[in-house]
Amino acid sequence: MIQRVDAQTERFLRDLEAIKDRLARAQREVTSGKRLREASDDPDQVGRLLALRSELAATEQIRSNLGRLKAETDTAEQTLAVAVTRLERAAVLGGQGASSTVSASHRAAIAIEVEALLEQLVSLAGMSVEGRYIFSGDADGVLPYTLDWSQTPPVSSYQGAAATREAVMPGGGRFRVSRTAAEIFDHPDPARNAFQALVNLRAALLADDGAAIQAAVGQVQTASSHLNDQLAFYGTVQNQIAAAVEAAHREELRLKSQIAAIEDADLTEAILAMNQARFQQEAALSSKARLPRTSLFDYLG
Repeated sequence: MIQRVDAQTERFLRDLEAIKDRLARAQREVTSGKRLREASDDPDQVGRLLALRSELAATEQIRSNLGRLKAETDTAEQTLAVAVTRLERAAVLGGQGASSTVSASHRAAIAIEVEALLEQLVSLAGMSVEGRYIFSGDADGVLPYTLDWSQTPPVSSYQGAAATREAVMPGGGRFRVSRTAAEIFDHPDPARNAFQALVNLRAALLADDGAAIQAAVGQVQTASSHLNDQLAFYGTVQNQIAAAVEAAHREELRLKSQIAAIEDADLTEAILAMNQARFQQEAALSSKARLPRTSLFDYLG
């Protein structure tokens, strides 16, 4: 018996193959939960999907960077809060030392405590987070100051660099996130220089000079006001970072939602398509099985 594939059979096989493809795709969607796994699944959406994924990766990186900056900014704010209390204590000590009833030996004892306050202030200027000196500007691998009482002045010159780093917001905006120890503790204006104010107060106490002590106390108070201004700066940066992190989080949610709309399968629809394809496949095979299998050659034979 000679059999051939006629046009009707060819059409049946093509239709059956199309049903198998729909069934396989629906099964993949149900199993993986994804509608678009390969470029061939929906070529028209591939470009947009890649663009959204790239935008999401950039936004996630921004949020990660903001998290690191938040840790540094929080530490800077806490450090400056402590520094302000040290200068406030120095002003109190200076006021005690300026009294005409205080003896030279008492003033010398006060000078020792002022000396300790300066050491603490230099240590605070060298605060670090994850190995980075947060007040050393762009040279955050370098300790900004050293202290050596055998030298005049005892505090070294600033060893860091300018602070040029900025935080990037999801929309592309930027804002400055830090200041240097030279701007904060060692300001070029002597009236706002916290290190110099304590050095001058210590020297005046050791010299038993009431007028000089009084003048140094004024310097300490001005320097304390300057540190409070720096504290306010970091408080503002904290608020800016918190707002930027929230904006980044919202942007991530938006992008993930758009990606899911392209990429994720509608499980209800996929299950329905899978069941429909199975029914069509079974119906087609059943119908084909009932058709006659003879040909003209069978009759001629």
